[in-house]
Amino acid sequence: MHAAPVSLLREGVVLLGFGLACVLLFRRLGLGATLGYLVAGALVGPEVLGLANDAEGKMGIAELGITLLLFIVGLELNPARLWRMKQEIFGLGLLQVVACGLVVTAIVWLTTHFSGAAALALGLPLALSSTAQVLPMLQSAGRLRTPFGERAFSILLFQDLSIVPLITIIAALSRNPADPHAPPGWLLAIYTVLAVFGLILAGRFVLRPLFRLIGNLGEREMFVFAALFAVIASAAVMEALGLSTALGAFVAGVMLADTPYRHELETDVEPFRSILLGLFFLAVGMSLDLHAIAERPLFVASMAAALILAKTAVVMGIGLAFGMRWRPAFALGLLLSQGGEFAFVLFAAAQSGAVIAPQAASLFGAVVTLSMATTPFLMSVTRRFRSQPLVAGGTRDGPTVDGANALIVGYGRFGQTVAQILAAQDVPVTLIDTDIDMIDIAGEFGAKVYYGDGTRIDLLRQAGAAEAELILFCIDGDQLEADMLDEVHRAFPRATIFVRAYDRRAVVKLKDAPIHYAVREVLESAVQMARRALTSIAVEDGAIDRAEAAYRASDRERLKFQLAGGDLRAARHLIPATRIGER
Repeated sequence: MHAAPVSLLREGVVLLGFGLACVLLFRRLGLGATLGYLVAGALVGPEVLGLANDAEGKMGIAELGITLLLFIVGLELNPARLWRMKQEIFGLGLLQVVACGLVVTAIVWLTTHFSGAAALALGLPLALSSTAQVLPMLQSAGRLRTPFGERAFSILLFQDLSIVPLITIIAALSRNPADPHAPPGWLLAIYTVLAVFGLILAGRFVLRPLFRLIGNLGEREMFVFAALFAVIASAAVMEALGLSTALGAFVAGVMLADTPYRHELETDVEPFRSILLGLFFLAVGMSLDLHAIAERPLFVASMAAALILAKTAVVMGIGLAFGMRWRPAFALGLLLSQGGEFAFVLFAAAQSGAVIAPQAASLFGAVVTLSMATTPFLMSVTRRFRSQPLVAGGTRDGPTVDGANALIVGYGRFGQTVAQILAAQDVPVTLIDTDIDMIDIAGEFGAKVYYGDGTRIDLLRQAGAAEAELILFCIDGDQLEADMLDEVHRAFPRATIFVRAYDRRAVVKLKDAPIHYAVREVLESAVQMARRALTSIAVEDGAIDRAEAAYRASDRERLKFQLAGGDLRAARHLIPATRIGER
C-alpha cells in the first residue's frame, strides 16, 4: 500500500541528487546545465545504474517545461519589439532554419541509408540550436542586449516559433495509420485559427482584468496560480482540439506580452519552467539507447562534427549576407552550431510516428548532446581569432549600448521626474512599480510601466538589471534595507545604485549599503520653499544664498557625525536654535 510512494520518493531523491551533482560539475566546467541533466539521466537510467525507470512517464510530465518555455518566449514578443526586430526574426531566422535544415538533411541522407522522409525528420530538428545553452552564455558575457546578441536572440526566437510547423511536418510524414475519428486537415486549420482568436479575446477580456484584480489585492501567490492557469488552460484548449499544446502556451504568452505584468509573470513562471525542463532532459538522458551509441561511436562523433561545420558555415554565410563583418558572423555561426533541446521533442514525435527507428533517435540524440558539449570549448578556443584586432592607438571599438541603461523602481511623483530627465538625455529606461492605478494612468500618457516588486533580485534580473548601468530606487516610504541593497549590488555589480531615502533616519539606516548616492525626498523642495519665502519678505539674494550654504554645510556636518555613530542625536549643537522640528 505504501510501496508506490516510497518508490516515487526514492526515485525523486536519486533524480534530484544526480541532477544536482552533474549540473554543478558541468557548470563548473563551463559546459552548461542542459548537458549535466542529460548525463545525469543516462547515469541513473536502466542502461547504466538502473536507479530510475519509466522515462516515458516522466517525459509526459516534464513536457510541461517545454510548454512553459514557449510561454516565456511569447512574453518576449510585445508588438514594439517584434516590429523593431522583424527583419532579423523573419529574415535571418527563417533563412537559418530553412538553409540549415536542408543542408543537414542532405548530409544525413547522403551519409546514411535512411529514406528521404527519415532524413528530413532528423535534419530539420538538427537545424535548431539550444536556447537553454546560448542565452545564458550571452547573458554571462554581457552581450544579450548588443546588436550581436539581438541577432542571436532573433534566430533563437524564430527557431522556437518554428517548433509548431516542424511538428506539423513530422506528423505529415508519419507512417502510423491515420485515426479514423480525427478531423480532416482543413478542419484542423479552421480549429487553429478559431482557437488562436479565442485565446486572444480571452487574454484581453479575462486574463488582463484578472491580473489587474490580483495586482490590486497585492496577493503575489495568486500571480503564480494565475500564470500557471493561463499557460495550462491555453495548452489544454489546444489539446482538446487536437492541436499543438506548444502553440497554446505561446499564444498565452503573446497576449500578455504587452501588459505591465510581463516581468512579474516571467519571474513567477521561471522556477517551474527550470525544474520541469531539467526533468525533461533527465528523462531524455534516461531514454538514450547507450548500447546503440557504443556500437557506433565513430558515426556519432563524425556526424556531430559535420553538424557543427555545416551550421557554422551556413549561419556565417547568412550573417555576411545581412551585412555583418566576417568575425562577428563567424562568432554567430559557432554560437549556434550545436543541436538544441527541441530536437529531442521532434525526434520523439518522429519515433512515435514510425518515421525513424528508436536506435536512430538515440544515435542522433547523442549527436545533439555531443555538439552541445563542444560549444563552450569552441567559443573559448576561437576567442582571440574572433575578436576584433587592435586599431591604431591600441584601443578597441567599444560595444554599442542597445537596451535599458537604467532601471527605475517606483514611478510615483519622484520617479516620474527622474525618468523624464533621463529620457530627455535619450537614456533608455525600464520602469517598475506595483501601483496598478498609477500604471494605467502612466499608460494614458505614453509611459510603459511594468508591474512587479522591484526589490526582488529575480525580477530585477528579468527586467535587464545585469546589463543596466543605473538602478534607481525611487520608492516612497521607508521600504529599503541595507541587506537588500547589498544583495542587489552583488547580483549586479556593473550597475550604480541610487536611492530615494525617506528622511535622515533612513540615510543613517542605509549607511553601510553599497549605494552611490542617497537623497532625502523632501530636502531639495524644502530648501526651495525656504528660498521663496525669504524672497517674498524682501531678503536679498546674496543673504539667501549664504543662508542656504550655511544650512547645507551644517546639515552635511551633522549627517557625518550621525553616520559615524549611528545616533540621530549626534551633533545637536549644529542645529540652528530657531528650528521647529526634525526632518
